[in-house]
Amino acid sequence: MDPCPFVRLTVGNLALKVPVASKPARSVVHPSSSPCFCKIKFNKLPVQTAVVPIIQPDNQFPGGQVQSTAATFHLSKSDLDKLAGKSLFVSKPCLKISIYSGRRGTTCGVDSGRLLGRVSVPLDLAGIESRATMFHNGWISVGKDSNGSCAQFHLNVKAEPDPRFVFQFDGEPECSPQVFQIQGNIRQPVFTCKFSFRTGDRTPRSRSLPTESSISRGWLSSFGSERERPGKERKGWSFTVHDLSGSPVAAASMVTPFVPSPGSDRVSRSNPGSWLILRPGDDTWKPWGRLEAWRERGGSDGLGYRFELIPDTNSGMSAAGIVLAESTLNTNKGGKFVIDLGGRSTPTNATSPACSPRSSGDYGYGLWPYCVYRGFVMGASVEGEGKCSKPRVEVSVQHVNCTEDAAAFVALAAAIDLSMDACRLFSHRLRKELCQPLDLLA
Repeated sequence: MDPCPFVRLTVGNLALKVPVASKPARSVVHPSSSPCFCKIKFNKLPVQTAVVPIIQPDNQFPGGQVQSTAATFHLSKSDLDKLAGKSLFVSKPCLKISIYSGRRGTTCGVDSGRLLGRVSVPLDLAGIESRATMFHNGWISVGKDSNGSCAQFHLNVKAEPDPRFVFQFDGEPECSPQVFQIQGNIRQPVFTCKFSFRTGDRTPRSRSLPTESSISRGWLSSFGSERERPGKERKGWSFTVHDLSGSPVAAASMVTPFVPSPGSDRVSRSNPGSWLILRPGDDTWKPWGRLEAWRERGGSDGLGYRFELIPDTNSGMSAAGIVLAESTLNTNKGGKFVIDLGGRSTPTNATSPACSPRSSGDYGYGLWPYCVYRGFVMGASVEGEGKCSKPRVEVSVQHVNCTEDAAAFVALAAAIDLSMDACRLFSHRLRKELCQPLDLLA
């Protein structure tokens, strides 16, 4: 499998030094009372917001300090070609940062922060898909107060090659599609998929899974709910990924039914449905990850999700999972499911794993030998309700060592896509492919 070139553009190590002369009593810039933040924009990509810590004027912000990532932009080969193809009379692409004092948010539709100044960093993108490039690392003067003194803004801007394998479903997951690998204009089939139902006895009604006698049922009772629930429920969905020889190489199995909360027609956060993402091993399926999904309340009305990595309990380590992704997708517009652990690095005396999304204390320390995920891991497109969804999946090369690795991420992408339907309001009907046929209920 050949990867596609991608570039990861990161902005980090933000800090602000404000001269003493520019801080009268009425100033809103004070490190103990009013934080600062900035808005980071590049090209037509979504604007990202980050907190900017204020440091003492005599602090030199040593280069050996642990890098902290404030914003990340992902550029594909086509993105780079478009930027490089601009007119010679147009200036180079620029990263634009607006720095504000005060708290983030809006009041009556107007940003509540006070603009301190703006910074632009020109980017020469030629050849960056093949080499790491540092565009800026240091201080920039920004704004002036009534005395003519400038604040100093510190930032680090760099680009690194981040090649990825790209996969595209040729149909909706519930229609048992083929999955192609995309490399430029080349589409090559790499997987076939099978969507099926499981009956109340939890036996798969599809030849795509191993027989009941070959499956260890321990993980099912540990991670899912075996009890039958009264009333409406969506349960028993299964999605299996096969290689081109027909061998199953990954699966997503719904282990906790999606049911509406009492007096409601929606799956609640307090009682989510869940999937296990399974990989083959030792002639059986082994759980690799767990995906929970629910329907958020409020104005956003989104699909909430949480994905955690499950350790190998046979290794004697704790069975507690490591949360790699937790967010919300818009149910109308859809969005992108992303596992991105940022540009975190671990100092030599660190006591927490670099892949810990919280990077705090001893969180996940017992799982350090198992936790190998860093940086961008995967991304998958998810369409909104009622729209034709053919997920596109991107997986970082560093996290794919074999076909089964790639297949596990494809199964995860199918599970999050199917969760959009599983969490649909129960007052709405699902399409026929997602409704269990009568001839499978016997």
